[in-house]
Amino acid sequence: MLEYVTDAADPRLADYTRLRDVELRKSLEAARGLFLAEGEKVIRRAIGAGYPIRSVLTTTRWLESLADVLGDALVYVVSDEIMSGIAGFQVHRGALASMARLPLPPMESVLAGGASGRVLVLEDLVDHSNVGAIFRCAAALGVDGIILSPRCADPLYRRAVKVSMGAVFSIPYARMDDWFTGLDQIRAAGFQTLALTPDQSVTSLDEVKMTDRVALLLGSEGDGLSSRWLEEADEAVCIPMSSRAMEAGVDSLNVVAAAAIACHGLMRG
Repeated sequence: MLEYVTDAADPRLADYTRLRDVELRKSLEAARGLFLAEGEKVIRRAIGAGYPIRSVLTTTRWLESLADVLGDALVYVVSDEIMSGIAGFQVHRGALASMARLPLPPMESVLAGGASGRVLVLEDLVDHSNVGAIFRCAAALGVDGIILSPRCADPLYRRAVKVSMGAVFSIPYARMDDWFTGLDQIRAAGFQTLALTPDQSVTSLDEVKMTDRVALLLGSEGDGLSSRWLEEADEAVCIPMSSRAMEAGVDSLNVVAAAAIACHGLMRG
């Protein structure tokens, strides 16, 4: 169903309010049970993953390319100028869609599924781009699922979805109810817990002996893993760094690069 809108302040467009205001968007999206998908490919992946469409915001020239997946969805059609004004940025991929969230599965469900027996556990990553990029790495390399600590950034926030290129829709994830006892639940499900750290004195990820079920713990962008999780993990592991890099003061990787290398190492065997 098409509705043409000529005013950026039209209340029908309330789902698309102030997209650059991160704190406002987090509270608004949580309250309304929605998230935004940006661009044709991401919208298609969200629909394919079963997320219901609340509405779509687009311009006339993108209607035809989306027609086969939108069905009878509510579509607001605006000019290019209004589109840029509403979004606060140039929407190069043609459309925004407001999608209804689905209930997250319980952590036990994510831990029980999958064929590889490999999951990531993210502790307090707060940057949406980093979370989206890690989801993309995990999905690309065959990790079964991701567990988020309570304070991790929302994988369905627009920036995370965009950076992941829709990978957040293809890999199961759950959020811990309680950070303090979260690792106990993972171990109870039969997982060996490996804590990734830049400390070069611990076992290399290339050399650690892995069991059939392994959960790799990744820490926050600034401080890395908390001392509690480092101590509680079955073993601390590292990505070996070049000695020349270490001498030059380069002693670690950013969390996305570390996650990509670690996911590759996690999947060996």
